Amino acid sequence: MGQRSEMKRGILFLAVCGLVVGCAVAKAASQPIFDEHADAAREIAAALSRASKTGRNVVLIFGANWCPDCHALDEQMHRPALGRLIARDFVVVKIDVRRFDKNLDIGEKYGVPIKKGIPAIAVLGPRGELLYAQSQGQFANARLMPYRDFSEFFEKWKPKR
Repeated sequence: MGQRSEMKRGILFLAVCGLVVGCAVAKAASQPIFDEHADAAREIAAALSRASKTGRNVVLIFGANWCPDCHALDEQMHRPALGRLIARDFVVVKIDVRRFDKNLDIGEKYGVPIKKGIPAIAVLGPRGELLYAQSQGQFANARLMPYRDFSEFFEKWKPKR
């Protein structure tokens, strides 16, 4: 294969990547997934109440509507098999961080350094005990992660029954 052909393939790859990212950004702007007016502390308390009655774990997802990686995580969480697992084993709370200037205290409370990137995740047990706190922006590139990574994460943190 010639150098010219390799260059054309590289340019095509970059164009496709740009289109994918552009679509994610456009979707992020058009379909909010975080309630920007929600009282996060109240929502967490309600989720813990539900979790304690059902034995499910609580997933706290810190993010923002403008964030394409947050939308990518949300899309993966709604794929059929993973969506069923999450509905059965977790109570999900989506916490809006706006432009990294909102609900940061809640991230700190649960050991999640939101400034390292969003989406950021913490997992709590049904009695509110911290089971996992993302520490290094592990999901900050969610749009580039394979489905298997999301599936394995939620499988690992589902309640032990």
